Amino acid sequence: MSDNIHDHDAVGEAARFWENHYSGHDRVWKGTPNPLLADTAGRLTRGRALDLGCGEGGDAIWLATQGWQVTAVDIAPTALARTARHAAEAGVADRVTTERHDLAATFPDGTFHLVSAQYLHTPFDLPRADVLRRAAHALSPGGLLLIVDHGSVRPWAWNPDPDTHFPTPEDIYDGLALDPAGWTPERLDRPRREATGPGGQTATVTDTVIAVRRTG
Repeated sequence: MSDNIHDHDAVGEAARFWENHYSGHDRVWKGTPNPLLADTAGRLTRGRALDLGCGEGGDAIWLATQGWQVTAVDIAPTALARTARHAAEAGVADRVTTERHDLAATFPDGTFHLVSAQYLHTPFDLPRADVLRRAAHALSPGGLLLIVDHGSVRPWAWNPDPDTHFPTPEDIYDGLALDPAGWTPERLDRPRREATGPGGQTATVTDTVIAVRRTG
């Protein structure tokens, strides 16, 4: 693991929050890939993938088992340690590299055939449009940026306010301010699905999906 986060960010409120989020539980997530990522990536030619906000590595490890070479990024050291351990347990340690970043300050080097931003939400200030724009610029020609956001309130969310505003896929894509000569949206959608919360609760939720292809 390479430590690319600035020291003053590492002691910040967001870094402490996410580290406590993971270190306070033996396991937070189920370890299975997000369905929209699996459906999309399963139809792509394998190459280099970047997983932004990897958590405990469910998506990154699934991508690696499918033949991708994955860079998995998170702000929390415990999350990255678990990702590395789970990758080793799955026999794909050689296909998963972990990097620690506060995406408000630093971003992984290199170019990627797939950049995945699955539910890249935080209760703290984050220049999200800037981060996602940088992700689009990190694509190699023909590469895909897949953004999946929450599009409705989940009963188990940290903000269960039913009046929460969720931007449309078009709003999110427009906010990236990408040159249409170099990028094109392939999917702007709001599918619904049945989801299960951390306590076993179930609910019908809406996802917001933005898939952007680099064409130049």
